[in-house]
Amino acid sequence: MRDDAAINGRLPGYRVVILTLDSHAAGPAMRAAERMASDYPGLHISIHAAAEWGETPGTFEAAREAIETGDIIVANLLFLEEHVARILPHLEARRDHCDAMIGVIADASIVKLTRMGSLDMMSPQSGAMKLMKKLRGSSKPSSSSGADKMALLRRLPKILRFIPGKSQDLRAWFLTMQYWLGGSDDNVEAMMRFLLNRYAQDSGWEKAPDAAAPIEYPDAGLYHPDLAERITIDPSRLPVPQGATLTVGLLMMRSYVLSSDTAHYDAVIRAFEARGIAVRAAFAGGLDGRPAIEAYFQDESGTTIDAMVSLTGFSLVGGPAYNDNASAIKVLKALNVPYIAAHPLEFQTLGQWTASSQGLGPIETTMLIALPELDGATNPTVFAGRHGSDGCSGCEYRCVNQSETKAMAPCNERIDSLVEKTHRLALLRRKANADKTVGIVLFGFPPNAGAVGTAAYLSVFESLFNTLHKLKSDGYAVDLPQTVDDLRAKVLKGNAAQYGQEANVADHVTADTIVRTTQPLAAIEAVWGPAPGRIQSDGRGVFVLGAHFGNVFVGVQPTFGYEGDPMRLLFEKGFAPTHAFVAFYLWLKNTLKADAILHFGMHGALEFMPGKQAGLGARDWPDRLIGEMPNVYLYASNNPSEASLAKRRSGAVTVTHLTPPLAASGLYKGLLELKDSLTRWRSMEATAPERDELETLIAVQAEAVNMGGAAPDALWLKLLETEDALIPDGLHVVGAPLSDAARAEYLAIMDHADSKTRARVDLMLQQETELDAISRALSAQYIEPVPGGDLIRSTDILPTGRNIHAFDPFRMPTAFACQDGAKQAQLLLETHDSLPRTVALVLWGSDNIKSDGGPIAQALALMGCVPRFDSFGRLSGADLVPLEELGRPRVDVIMTLSGIFRDLLPLQTRMLAEAAQKCAVADEPIEMNFVRAHALAYAEKTGCDMAEASLRVFSNAEGAYGSNVNQLVDSSAFGDEDELADAYEARKSFAYGTDGKATANAALLQSQLAEVDVAYQNLESVELGVTTVDHYFDTLGGIARAVKRAKGSDAAVYIGDQTRGSGKVRTLKEQVALETRSRSLNPKFFEGLLKHGAEGVRQIEAQVTNTLGWSATTGQVEPWVYQRISETFVLDEDMRQRLADLNPTASSRMANRLLEAHDRNYWSPDAETLAALQDAADALEDQLEGVAAQ
Repeated sequence: MRDDAAINGRLPGYRVVILTLDSHAAGPAMRAAERMASDYPGLHISIHAAAEWGETPGTFEAAREAIETGDIIVANLLFLEEHVARILPHLEARRDHCDAMIGVIADASIVKLTRMGSLDMMSPQSGAMKLMKKLRGSSKPSSSSGADKMALLRRLPKILRFIPGKSQDLRAWFLTMQYWLGGSDDNVEAMMRFLLNRYAQDSGWEKAPDAAAPIEYPDAGLYHPDLAERITIDPSRLPVPQGATLTVGLLMMRSYVLSSDTAHYDAVIRAFEARGIAVRAAFAGGLDGRPAIEAYFQDESGTTIDAMVSLTGFSLVGGPAYNDNASAIKVLKALNVPYIAAHPLEFQTLGQWTASSQGLGPIETTMLIALPELDGATNPTVFAGRHGSDGCSGCEYRCVNQSETKAMAPCNERIDSLVEKTHRLALLRRKANADKTVGIVLFGFPPNAGAVGTAAYLSVFESLFNTLHKLKSDGYAVDLPQTVDDLRAKVLKGNAAQYGQEANVADHVTADTIVRTTQPLAAIEAVWGPAPGRIQSDGRGVFVLGAHFGNVFVGVQPTFGYEGDPMRLLFEKGFAPTHAFVAFYLWLKNTLKADAILHFGMHGALEFMPGKQAGLGARDWPDRLIGEMPNVYLYASNNPSEASLAKRRSGAVTVTHLTPPLAASGLYKGLLELKDSLTRWRSMEATAPERDELETLIAVQAEAVNMGGAAPDALWLKLLETEDALIPDGLHVVGAPLSDAARAEYLAIMDHADSKTRARVDLMLQQETELDAISRALSAQYIEPVPGGDLIRSTDILPTGRNIHAFDPFRMPTAFACQDGAKQAQLLLETHDSLPRTVALVLWGSDNIKSDGGPIAQALALMGCVPRFDSFGRLSGADLVPLEELGRPRVDVIMTLSGIFRDLLPLQTRMLAEAAQKCAVADEPIEMNFVRAHALAYAEKTGCDMAEASLRVFSNAEGAYGSNVNQLVDSSAFGDEDELADAYEARKSFAYGTDGKATANAALLQSQLAEVDVAYQNLESVELGVTTVDHYFDTLGGIARAVKRAKGSDAAVYIGDQTRGSGKVRTLKEQVALETRSRSLNPKFFEGLLKHGAEGVRQIEAQVTNTLGWSATTGQVEPWVYQRISETFVLDEDMRQRLADLNPTASSRMANRLLEAHDRNYWSPDAETLAALQDAADALEDQLEGVAAQ
């Protein structure tokens, strides 16, 4: 219906409006419009990409206005709820006022709007519609091949052609889809001619030529810009660089190739060929890469490429709607080459990406990175995008916009990096082991703590010793040390004393070299002063610490650098690594010329350096440091969150190792005696005369083990809890299968598993898979992906030696997690003495990934919300549970996210923000909705809007991690405990809204903290306790201290423990006491650590430091804890000397930490104990300095 009215009425001309996900069809449509102008005068065609609506102002409004006057409207590839929900009302309003509305390949709500002549998909099902449903089969996502679907699509219009009546409009709908999927210039033009000729009313046009039939293109084929016809199915027709010895396979999107939107592909192909590398650039339809791989990357003799780079931005099988990673893994294992995932940007321009501290947005992170990781993809790299009018100034190329049709543009700097990464991996795959140089990186944080060469859960030097032997047997040129002690001594001692360093000095990088070779020197000097700085420096240059073992170098990663001035942690706004840190990685690349880097254990600092959260660029520190060196990372199998960060921010291929074997804590010494007495007491008749006398003995025994004041029944339960607590037995050793006894105890605590599962686990625990995996990774072979988790809860982590990944973020939280989370939330509410109005909840990445979103579900349950999923089962938001169904008030929840949660789970971050906002604006009584009550009060007080007043999700600024409370405690750098609150609030006061972006809002955080009644966190892992790692008190403790200052009184602090049974909520004081008895003071626990020497002593010292951290932040550590630790490890002369011989630095720190606890009034030992402790500390310090005669 052509509009001839003036501007004030309806606009003149005839308008075709195309709504789609991205802009790849803009070029064909605009070129078609020019060619069609003479046949269809007054025709106006506009294309609107939903991907732009979130980041580019005005683009959604332009789409909405176009719809309001559109005559023929085509909507396709609209699957995301945030797009569909926004545009759907406007399409519905226009549907009955336009000539035709066509929805194809889109969400069901969009497709149902289709109205083409007599075809109305909103009407009751006609015979034609029933026929369509029968012919097309299921609409649910599946792994059936794209070729099968395209063949069906081509067949249907031919069948329908012979069915009269309404079926012709149904045929037109299928033809429209066929034209669009074959989206070349010819097909897009023919589609519009076809629709205009058939459906345009009152146009006044002369009869135009009939539309051509859809041109059919191969479903899978090869592309090269130098081919006259651009595509072929014959590999022999592809140009090959002269003398090429390597071949790289590229996977591309068929739609981009057909639409001639290929500048980004062309740039990648040219860059590889400029390096003398042959390229096979293949495409396949249906978002399934397998046909292209099978046709062009394999033949009867096997794999024909050296590496594969996916340029699609999606998972190998399934695309954005679903992921069939089992099918993908099968084909990738057969290829067995490096699989690299590169992605073009569609949801933001290149300029917006480079200017963003976040990097990729939530949807991009999920689709472009998280889903391909499920297939085993590595090295995620942005390589292209579209330009805004201002172009991009993110690197020295300073690209300008050269397209009027929003065509794809290459990011040349990232393509340079992508090509170099791929080249290095392909060479690594081909190179003989004897000729390879490998750099192995050990960690040593915190400094001066006896921590060099330690890693979580791992006996580093025993594992390294076995790894070097494996490399030697595989043909590497390795000079093997005789024993583990020899290895440790060569790395940690050597000439260390001569230079005053913590490890052997392997090299010295002069200040002149640093200035000459360090490109980002100015940024480093802005933080650390002129090169070489003061960290790991002699004033003339910096030291490289480590030792050479033939072609294998074992180096020590330098420390963060804040240790010299810890108070900077309170105030530092920007950050850069130290001169020593940067020089270390440049030395590995330029001087050692390492073919590969192996980061040994969990974890270092590289992946936590400042920069974008995902989709890193040239100016982000992890990328500046690791560059294009192949990076293999040995990582604990129970930590998928931090492992994912290492993969995304440092290009790591992770190789999982098992965590230490678990066992029940058992009882010892006085606890055993107490249990014997309680057992006798429980067996007596209630009237037995001996019972009173036994109760007196029980009271004395309980007092002796600091459990006095409890009735015998309560004591019995507390003892059983201690006896049954799970503890790790020592540290894991790579290359050493579990002993029969350890394996039997492990299986004994897996009481939930059936006999078949237990037999499988038993068999796998007898096998050694980790050394082989390290060897394969160092040869750039494909490392199969595996979900992370705890063995007793997820046996799928076996066999270890695989590439860890997180859970599909689109599916989190799962239905089971929501059910379980609601139970745990109710348990918390029942544990507290009254219904709390506000709960401060800490959310970590790992515990959510391993539980499929359990803690997230707890937060939702407390607020009375549930997750919302779209028709494809993808997370899309949150909805309120009606109050009458909830049956209690909505609890206000202040959610503090770890930086890793924020990075890995951006969709969940947005969902939680939406849940809080919906609670705040719900039309409900404030006495039944504490979120609304507090938001209204804050809005009235400050004059802000409800969108701001309802913000409840807090974390670090984008690209920052942690609250730094732990580092202040570790360095003993705080005076008053309120300084810890300062650090917490400075680092964790960034509020995240429904757009997933951060804004600094310290005032809102402080206001909300003053309302907190309960602070709560779940235990992250069966291997960990709250005193095992410092991250717990860093955040939960930081919150507690900040609440005390804001509120003037303490909040109750609780720990949720689901490691055994259905779950239990304890007070922090109870949890620390339990861990002290079951771990710190338990010979079974500390002897298991001490068998690993220096590393075990360091772990014991860390427990003491973390305990002090809880005292500093919460005051919830009972004095007897410090007394018993002192007696066990410091005042016992034999034990003190044993620890000092194994690790003098850590043992001295332990003694001084106990004295610090006294100095800060966390406990008050008697004068005799204090004097003995001081003497012991002095003796340890003398031994450390080598001046005491023993």
